[in-house]
Amino acid sequence: MLRRRKGSEPEKSSKPEKPRVDGEEDGDDDSEKKRREKERFYQKRREKELRRWTCVDSCCWFIGCTCSIWWFLLFLFNAMPASFPQYVTEAITGPLPDPPGVKLLKEGLTAKHPVVFVPGIVTGGLELWEGHQCAEGLFRKRLWGGTFGEVYKRPLCWVEHLSLDNETGLDPSGVRIRPVSGLVAADYFAPGYFVWAVLIANLARIGYEEKNMHMAAYDWRISFQNTEVRDQTLSRIKSNIELMVATSGGRKVVVIPHSMGVLYFLHFMKWVESPAPMGGGGGSDWCAKHIKAIMNIGGPFLGVPKAVTGLFSAEAKDIAVARAIAPGVLEMDVFGFQTLQHVMRMTRTWDSTMSMIPKGGDTIWGGLDWSPEEGYECVAKKMKNSDNQTAGQNGKVSLDKTKRLHYGRMISFGKDVADAESSKIERMDFRGAVKGSNLANTTCRDVWTEYHDMGIEGIKAVADYKVYTAGSLLDLFQFVAPKMMKRGSAHFSYGIADNLDDKKYEHYRYWSNPLETKLPNAPDMEIFSMYGVGVPTERAYVYKLSSAAECYIPFQIDTSAEGGQDCSCLKGGVYSVDGDETVPVLSAGFMAAKGWRGKTRFNPSGIGNYIREYKHAPPANLLEGRGTQSGAHVDILGNFALIEDILRVAAGATGEELGGDQVYSDIFKWSENINLRL
Repeated sequence: MLRRRKGSEPEKSSKPEKPRVDGEEDGDDDSEKKRREKERFYQKRREKELRRWTCVDSCCWFIGCTCSIWWFLLFLFNAMPASFPQYVTEAITGPLPDPPGVKLLKEGLTAKHPVVFVPGIVTGGLELWEGHQCAEGLFRKRLWGGTFGEVYKRPLCWVEHLSLDNETGLDPSGVRIRPVSGLVAADYFAPGYFVWAVLIANLARIGYEEKNMHMAAYDWRISFQNTEVRDQTLSRIKSNIELMVATSGGRKVVVIPHSMGVLYFLHFMKWVESPAPMGGGGGSDWCAKHIKAIMNIGGPFLGVPKAVTGLFSAEAKDIAVARAIAPGVLEMDVFGFQTLQHVMRMTRTWDSTMSMIPKGGDTIWGGLDWSPEEGYECVAKKMKNSDNQTAGQNGKVSLDKTKRLHYGRMISFGKDVADAESSKIERMDFRGAVKGSNLANTTCRDVWTEYHDMGIEGIKAVADYKVYTAGSLLDLFQFVAPKMMKRGSAHFSYGIADNLDDKKYEHYRYWSNPLETKLPNAPDMEIFSMYGVGVPTERAYVYKLSSAAECYIPFQIDTSAEGGQDCSCLKGGVYSVDGDETVPVLSAGFMAAKGWRGKTRFNPSGIGNYIREYKHAPPANLLEGRGTQSGAHVDILGNFALIEDILRVAAGATGEELGGDQVYSDIFKWSENINLRL
């Protein structure tokens, strides 16, 4: 009895249970239950704590495993033999053709004439030499080209530095952006996206190296003459060409411009022969002494309609589609950065973009009721005996007397206006409209677009004019962007010369317009117009008024406008013709097909002109990358047929030895439709 009472005493106490000794009996059932409940309580608590961290642990493990696998794959990629990717590709697709450089080396071709590359707009790298405080740590880092990392880190700072002064078109105060020099300036636009790299590599295979190749890098944002004023770029090109000719035993250079670089080098040829101080003082025979051939790739000689929408509403076909998919996103103020408004603010300070406004007016591009490409049909259809159809030179089917496409109407406000007969279009002239009495975009003062000065009346007047041809576009830009056009008009012209001997055409503003200047006196020189065909290319647009917002661009492409089965050329508010996706055939080929063909007033010395068209063929599979038969505007620089033509000319071949003209489009037919005095 005493032992039992002593054993029960600890249970009555609130103290923790003491260790049991021999001879001592277990506590009662109540105390055992309490102990077990405590244990369960603490166990559940621990389980909750474990569950609380399980999700975090899983995420950490997933990220860690993903990074480990990624780095392991990168290690394997860098460790594998250089020939392994080619081996895999050949195992899947079969033997690949030799690159042009390898093929021509087997034929015995070697480097002969020095080569000069002239990059186009956008593709050349730009680096920072002086900037504001927000660009601290970016000295000599690329702000354009490369990885574009600064766009994501500090977008407003990036826009601020890449914009030019609104009044002078030169550097803003405290900012110096300069072109990257050397072949690396434009070999790759971004990692993995080649521009000149493939062509350079093939030239190297037949013996070329940096001493006989030169990249004529320039700041593609500023006007052509201002590249000389600020950077003396034209003088440097002249000196480098003279040096290359002297060090190669007197062999003339082969110049290869691309895109806007074609217009830039056209300007250079007039500059170099003009007397100082406006020109380079080389004399009228400088080109004849130093240039063997000019091989223009994708040249927008007569401008591009794409430049019109870029300046008018900061968009093209792709951006318009993006706006339709996600309405308002590009105009949204995200962290103080409204994408389209800031893009317009920046690009409207780039004077070079105005060099690509369509030239020649209605004479070249057509009017309300006609266009040179009349009858072109985008998608070939099966011919029926009952249809009044004709097959064009390019194999496309044109419909002569069914639905007429008014390509001359470059901007139409509404699809009904684009389709209507001109006599039924009621138009109100916008030129005398009052601007600014009822301000629009009052919150846009910090995002300079000039639209906030137009006023609601001015915006409505632009839409009420209904339709714009190439001849009225200049008046439109004068109305909506007078500051931009004031700078642009001082450096570029868009007309057709009546008398090329008139002294006024000695001014530099005419030098990049092939319709207002003469080719140099160099009868032995050859000019090649090389461009892709078979890719739908923007030609005209259907517009609408944007819905009003706090800060907005008042006009936009109407992506709901579709042609349907009757008109496959109209998709998403954009009319398309044949071209290379950026430059229509008309712009790239007219001068070689007619304007410079033989001895004309634009080509008084009869320089030989050749058209070399390359029919577009998309890559057969993903392993081909961007393809070796592409005719697209930039991808064509990797086209094996084009590269082979360039290598043969650089090795000494003439245009006749290449086979003369190579034409797949209707360029000769369309050129004949243009009534231009030669």
